Parts: sequence; structure tokens; C-alpha cells
Amino acid sequence: MSTGLEYKKALLALEDGTIYRGRSFAGDGEVTGEVVFNTSMAGYQEILTDPSYCGQMVTMTYPLIGNYGINDADVESERIQVRAFLVKEYQEFPSNWRSRKSLALYLREAHVPGVEGIDTRALTKHIRQAGAMRAALSTLDLDPDSLVSKARQSPSMTGLDLVMEVTGKEPMLWKDGRPVRLERGLEGFQWPDDPGKWRVVAMDYGVKYNILRSLEQRGCTLLVLPANTDSATITKLDPHGLFLSNGPGDPAAVTYAVETIRAQIGERPIFGICLGHQLVGLALGGKTFKLKFGHRGANQPVKDLSSGKVEITSQNHGFCVDIESLNNPDIELSHVNLNDGTLEGLVHKKIPLFSVQYHPEASPGPHDATYLFDRFVEMMEKHYKK
Repeated sequence: MSTGLEYKKALLALEDGTIYRGRSFAGDGEVTGEVVFNTSMAGYQEILTDPSYCGQMVTMTYPLIGNYGINDADVESERIQVRAFLVKEYQEFPSNWRSRKSLALYLREAHVPGVEGIDTRALTKHIRQAGAMRAALSTLDLDPDSLVSKARQSPSMTGLDLVMEVTGKEPMLWKDGRPVRLERGLEGFQWPDDPGKWRVVAMDYGVKYNILRSLEQRGCTLLVLPANTDSATITKLDPHGLFLSNGPGDPAAVTYAVETIRAQIGERPIFGICLGHQLVGLALGGKTFKLKFGHRGANQPVKDLSSGKVEITSQNHGFCVDIESLNNPDIELSHVNLNDGTLEGLVHKKIPLFSVQYHPEASPGPHDATYLFDRFVEMMEKHYKK
């Protein structure tokens, strides 16, 4: 049985001169970006559409990818976000009742390179030792020296604001599991008359759909705003709570978001996830730093310091809040990563504010961290009962 795929030679060149060879299963192309790896065994459709991967080529450590195809439900944004997808072996014959198309077709339609035959184990070990780095991938230019030069000329992730590439361009109301356009924007906007529901502004730094689904399931009416929305606009909307989403790039470069968050702290309950957590850390006077190779996968152990319980979490980030920089006695560290001891969560002792570095909506545990959405709702209930 033939799928009509045309495999072509592909070359991956890292900025340190390391070369990996493979073959494209999703057409021709040439891209640059940071090469990272993800240790999840499944969930490649969610990974492909996660806006936090903007600017990155993702390497899957699990060797066989594509076996369950692509369906209509498991997307985390409106499009594929990764620069390229690197796998050891592509399975071109998907077998799953939910599958609507093959992974190869999905990538080809989006003009995103998919490459198999890469020695993903060697590549992952190299990244772990040398760190995530810039790279160039091509089926058009197979000259190693030329591709290495292109990798070195591509922008570094440090200092790079990628949020404006993935944020929504206009306000959206999230309703019944999907975004709904506001006919007149925010001009004259009125919150829907939903008695008993919490009005929440969700700042879209690259928000994953399942986060919004999780909040909606808990009785929140969600207004999703572009990342550069200022504090005065949020105050005028008068939401019960403010949610800060995940997103790509260097948090220190997203200065407009830090300023908005700083102005909103203490005004209403705030909950941040991933990039949102990092931006909270910066708004509270802390600093962030780039991890050597980041945390990306569905098996990261995190300890809840209040209960002593260990959660198996899903993560996708390359930057981290520096624990030592948060020397405010009113800030309490709530979670730590058990692999490397880095900060995974914080809570303010005096005002309604908490954030976590990992993704409670991704359910790798499968329900280890979903309590965090309930905590946000409880925080709003407590705040407005005063």
C-alpha cells in the first residue's frame, strides 16, 4: 500500500557544527530555530500546536511517531506552531478511529518540515550535554558548511520576544469550547449575563485551548485579550480574576506584559501558568534565566511544598524564575522541580496571587495538578466574599 509520500534527503546543522542526516516525509523546505527535545510518548498533535514552541524545532525522544494520525479535537491553537518536527521513525499508516488525516499531510498542509531518520537519541544526548542551540534544517541546501553558517546567523532565543507572533490580534470571547469574535471589539463590550459565573480576563501570550476549556468547565466566563493589552483596559473591564497564559520566548523581553501585571497585582486575584508564571516573577522584582536544555515532556516530577505530595507534570519551558532573586518575605515558594531543584510555583502571602511553571491542564498524572484551577476559583470566591 502506498501513501504517495516523496521522501527527500534532509540535513540538520547545529550552530556548534554538529550535523545530522535524515529524510523529509513532509515536503521540501528550509527553516532555522532552536532545537529542543520532548520526552512524551504521545501527544504529538498537542505539541505541534502548542504556541510555546514558536521558534523551535522539536525532537521527539519516543522513536515511533505518527501511528495514531491527526484528529479534529486534539489541537491547542489554530495552527501548527513548531518550526520543524524531528523523529526517529515516521509511521505513515495511522490506525485510530479518531484519525482524520496522516501526520505527513498535516505538516505538509502547514508547510512545516517533518524529518525522520534523524538519530534522535544522539541528538538528545548532545543537547543535554551542550545545551539547546540554534540550528538550520533544509532539504534544499545540503551543504553542511552553508547550513552551519545559517544556524549561526539566526536569532538567539535569549532576548527574543515571540509572544507577539502567537497572541490573538483581537479580543475574543471563549464560549462553549471555542473562541468567538467580538463584533465591535472592546468598544461597548458587556460581559454576558451569566449569573453565578466568574468574569475572567485571560491574557493571551500563546494560550493553549485546554487551559481555557479547564477554566470554562469551572464556571468562568472568559474574555481572551491580546498580549499587549494595558492595565487601564483590564481595570475598565472589571473582571473578577486575571489569568496569565503560557507562551514562547524570553520572558525578560516581554516588558509590556510585566508592566501590565505589575499594575494589576493586588487589584484582583491572579493565576499564571508557564510564561505567565515567569512574568509574575519579573513583576514581583525577580529575575529569570535560561535553562541549559529546558523541561519538555509529560513526566516531570514536581513537589508541592505545602502538602509534600509529588505531582507528575507536563512541562514546556526553556526559561525559569531565579529562586534567589525572590527575596520578598511575602512571597512563598510553593513547588519545586525534583529533577534539578528549580522553581515550579509561588504564592503571595498577603494578596490573591499564585502561579506555576508547569501545565495542570495537560493531565499527565492524569489529575495530579487539576486542583490548581479549582484553587483559582476558590481564590475569587474568597476575595469577593469580603
